[in-house]
Amino acid sequence: MNRNFRRKQAAIHAIRMTVAKGSELYDRSRLSRLIPIDVGALAAGPEATRTVLKRLASALRSERARAGHWTYDLNRHLGLLQALSAERARLAAETSRAKK
Repeated sequence: MNRNFRRKQAAIHAIRMTVAKGSELYDRSRLSRLIPIDVGALAAGPEATRTVLKRLASALRSERARAGHWTYDLNRHLGLLQALSAERARLAAETSRAKK
């Protein structure tokens, strides 16, 4: 196997593990550090989570568009990925609770 291919696969695995671990440790009360949102005003429930997901997805698209530019921030990108992953899990849990 090609050495570059193995390095790329190892890097992808490391990033996936970082996002997974970060989403486990996610704290919604710190969300305002990533996106402009009043976390205290967010009601619990699927609609509030969908709103957060939309804003996170938009912020992630914006951050990806900056890749290669000096304003790009890898830590912010990873934080957005972690928050997005955690909020998706939260939405899945909320909708499964609502169906019961």
